[in-house]
Amino acid sequence: MASAREMRLRIKSVKNISQVTRALEAVSAAKVRKAIQALNATRSYATKAWQVLTHITNQPGTVNLHPLLTARPDPKNATVIVMTADRGLAGAYNTNVIRYVMQHFGKYHLPVKYITVGRKGRDLLLRMQKPVLADFSNLPSAPKFSALSSIGRLVVDDFIRGEADEVFLVYTDFVSMARQVTRVKKLLPLEIGSGEGRVQDYAPDHTGPAAAYEFEPDQNEILDEMIPRFTALQVYQAVLESQASEHAARMIAMRNATDNAKELVTALQLAYNKVRQQAITNDILDIVGGAEAQAAQ
Repeated sequence: MASAREMRLRIKSVKNISQVTRALEAVSAAKVRKAIQALNATRSYATKAWQVLTHITNQPGTVNLHPLLTARPDPKNATVIVMTADRGLAGAYNTNVIRYVMQHFGKYHLPVKYITVGRKGRDLLLRMQKPVLADFSNLPSAPKFSALSSIGRLVVDDFIRGEADEVFLVYTDFVSMARQVTRVKKLLPLEIGSGEGRVQDYAPDHTGPAAAYEFEPDQNEILDEMIPRFTALQVYQAVLESQASEHAARMIAMRNATDNAKELVTALQLAYNKVRQQAITNDILDIVGGAEAQAAQ
């Protein structure tokens, strides 16, 4: 059994760790609130852009309206954007994302290249010897759209040049503070309609006839500007979703670590008290034995 001094040092060490995990929990709680606010701020723009895009593509005679809307008849390769964190201490957050990627694209029928957003995903994919086309790490805690639009431009240029026939986005959807779900979204060619992983219409339900739009100068020029920007917007929203999920996962992990540290301190304190009581009992026995020996002389 460890000595009383060793027990005291261990109790002090565990208490220090619990203070760090409690601080990390508080920081993550503040960051997840900011990420949710940024995510909600983009929804109005995304909803209106989606409505205009849907209206244009539903017009008669809009078959093969834009290259980014047209599926390739014989795809040759695919690109997957993988979003993870730059840091650990978030439970199984990063591992779950990479496991999900391997389940969906580990044996994909096309050659797959990866674009990573986050250092953890990059390191794990490189460790598995997967081809990483580009890496975007060390993003700020509150990224701006302009800082992430380069990811959208990269995949749009690759798709137009034919270097990527399919582009997918793997991110973690923030459902609640206790639940985050890893999802895959087909980014290019852009699919108009409803379905899992696509941008939702957050506007309230409307009654009456649908809104009419007049396009100036014309719908082709609007699509040339809107679709690449809308692609970048989906990447931006996925980053915000992933950041909110990361901070929520880290907050839960740090809360569990703090609770475990408290339980460990309680157990160590009981063990320390037993050691101390045993030492006191031995001292008393020594004193009594010495006194009896003195009295016997």
